[in-house]
Amino acid sequence: MNHCAILADLIHFSASKREAEDRMTELEELVKTYGGAVVVKSIQRKAKPDNETFIGKGKVEALIGDAKALGADLLVVNHPLKPGQMYKLEEILRPAKMKVWDRIDLILNIFEKHASTAEAKLEIELARLRHMGPRIYNMGAQLGRQRGGTGTRGGSGEGNTEAMKRHLREQERTIVKKLEKYQGVRDLQRERRTKMRERTVALVGYTNAGKTSLLNVLTKRKEYAANALFATLDTRVGSMYLPELEGTALLSDTIGFIQGLPPSLIAAFHSTLSEAISADVLLHVIDASDDKCDEKIGVVDEILTNLGVPEERRLRVYNKIDRVSGVGSRVSEQEISVSAMTGEGLDGLRAAIARRFPQGA
Repeated sequence: MNHCAILADLIHFSASKREAEDRMTELEELVKTYGGAVVVKSIQRKAKPDNETFIGKGKVEALIGDAKALGADLLVVNHPLKPGQMYKLEEILRPAKMKVWDRIDLILNIFEKHASTAEAKLEIELARLRHMGPRIYNMGAQLGRQRGGTGTRGGSGEGNTEAMKRHLREQERTIVKKLEKYQGVRDLQRERRTKMRERTVALVGYTNAGKTSLLNVLTKRKEYAANALFATLDTRVGSMYLPELEGTALLSDTIGFIQGLPPSLIAAFHSTLSEAISADVLLHVIDASDDKCDEKIGVVDEILTNLGVPEERRLRVYNKIDRVSGVGSRVSEQEISVSAMTGEGLDGLRAAIARRFPQGA
């Protein structure tokens, strides 16, 4: 089902107008990627979020009026919401027949829509459990208090909450065990590649930087590449020829990063990301035509550092230079400019990758 969405963001008084607009633009792109339509965009400046509803009860009631007038059925808040805030918002918006998602809910729903392999689907299920679990606990506690529950096992909300916790823990353990099997297969494959001295290269970067297009042109594959956020979730691997070494390297592409991804969500995709983390060389693909590329570079660098990827294994690849007039070519040991669309700079990229491997390796 496609939703008509109202987007709500809350920023501090000190944030710039551009920062506020950029945050809202990215949220709108996420909604469009999911398949929804945006009918209202609301940005508030406040010193701190409202404890009960995050955006304030008055703002919620105003948005209900907008929803009725415009036929909106979804409110998306551009922040992770606390369980109590989500519960209160859902309670207020229930008469208006509106759903409530926070930023993480939206991203998870996009992931779910795009995942194609059993492993990716399991990782999304795990991420959703970890995100939704505290809300479910809170809902049980809220219901228990409303009904005067005492925390006994006699069907009270508090007793139900404990049962929910046990059930969710069991579900999480089951999923983790299944993912460990996939991880075991990946580990064996990596051991085999190491023994056979196969070279490995991985594409990482902010979502929609052109990683899949680069994979296609370097490996002659024909993977789906779209001008949309999170078009790729599953790891894709192809063989890339490196003329300077007169040999090949395995090139992999996986999920794109985005600002505000919580560590728990990244951790849920560890099995898929391990292919990139363990590669000999990481190509940090950057959209050179994006006027916010410096900020996005910072987001990706921070995530890679948190994942334990040393800087010496990274090579920045400024892609889409065909879209930028007057851009000088970047060629160094740390960065290079290319266009996956026109092929400009690709020979230099192959040479730069080859130099990362010892002669004869």
